[in-house]
Amino acid sequence: MALKVVLAYSGGLDTSVIVPWLREKYDAEVICVAADVGQPGGLDGLDERAEATGASEFHGEDLRRSFVEDFVWPTLRSGAVYGRKYLLGTSMARPIIARRMVEVAREVGADALSHGCTGKGNDQVRFELTFAALAPDLRVIAPWREWDLRSREDALAYARAREIPLVGVDETKLYSRDENIWHISHEGGPLEDPAYEPDESMYQWTQSPEDAPDDPEYLEIAFEQGRPVSVNAEAMDSVSLLLALNEIGSRHGVGRIDLVEDRLVGMKSRGVYETPGGTLLYAALQELEQLALDRRALAIKDQFAARYADLVYEGWWWTPEREAIDAFVDVLMKRVTGMVRLKLFKGSATVASRSSPESLYHAGLASFGEEATYDHADAEGYIKLFGLPARVAAERDNRRDGTVESHKETVESPKEEGGVHGSPGPLEEAPETQGDQTESPEDVSDSQVSGALETPVG
Repeated sequence: MALKVVLAYSGGLDTSVIVPWLREKYDAEVICVAADVGQPGGLDGLDERAEATGASEFHGEDLRRSFVEDFVWPTLRSGAVYGRKYLLGTSMARPIIARRMVEVAREVGADALSHGCTGKGNDQVRFELTFAALAPDLRVIAPWREWDLRSREDALAYARAREIPLVGVDETKLYSRDENIWHISHEGGPLEDPAYEPDESMYQWTQSPEDAPDDPEYLEIAFEQGRPVSVNAEAMDSVSLLLALNEIGSRHGVGRIDLVEDRLVGMKSRGVYETPGGTLLYAALQELEQLALDRRALAIKDQFAARYADLVYEGWWWTPEREAIDAFVDVLMKRVTGMVRLKLFKGSATVASRSSPESLYHAGLASFGEEATYDHADAEGYIKLFGLPARVAAERDNRRDGTVESHKETVESPKEEGGVHGSPGPLEEAPETQGDQTESPEDVSDSQVSGALETPVG
């Protein structure tokens, strides 16, 4: 019985070659699976191309809405950014594609799963961690880790020798690109030299900031519990909203980054990313969070954002860790509702205004004008207590160094002197014992201690 293999299929050079290679190497029946996550052309023509290379079946599905709502929005709401710049466009797409592969594998009774990722990249890990989580019983075949092909030129030669049709494959392309509804990435070619400045012709989505409109454009984005729901007061579904923001941001040259990143496999690589709509969403949502969340909530959210970025980048999507952070973020985002107005101009997106029914901003408290709700004198006691550790440490150091004579300072309670209910304050000495009060430990003699120890227990 022939080995039945489900292959992640894109219609590009690598997967066009992998189909016949699997048939030659393993005498396998190959079932191709393609997911539309917003790449150009979607699924158009992929079924014919897969079958022309020898696939027995083709399964394609539009996953754009699920990708945006179940993968992009949670990552956005977490605030995850990898390597200080990268908004994780490729990283987020791999788990949903790999999950669909597993679903098809179960439907057709497949024995193995296969992908076209190289042995040097991150995607092999992302695919295979999903396979491990959802289908640990299925074999994984990674041709780039097995075959003798070592370059794109080798793959082209393999295809030509076997007369494999390469319809739609650009045999002269300079860059390796990944594109979905969230972003487009560029790697390889001249970008492998970090000193090389990308040529303007490399960019596919965004207008050059220098050539962007000379007049700024204002843009309003509304959120409900941290999820974007409208653009310029027009309610939209998730896919339409992101497409609209991509178009607006691209027009103004927003969302370009050039990053030397640390790959999961240990090496540094360089990538250039265009994420116009995502950049606008991150800028707007972070500003709304500043309005609706308190200082401690923002601080711990930032800590979890870094952790979330790592787990998405590394492929740990299908884990309790990710589910737990999502639950944590859901709690914080309950009050992150409102509108942010951005000003777009020649590559920049700056905040013009923000508003929220859940705002913690109190104009009366923040005003420099006269306001009855805030008594400036209250700050004195707060500062004295807030700075108490510093004063205690300073007195200790002064006593130790002998440079300044120690002094006593009384911290007064609002009600009574000497701390709470008349007890000694932090920098006060306890009052001396008077009359027949209990003796302090310093006043107990050695003979008293010895006698106490010798007294038999009744």
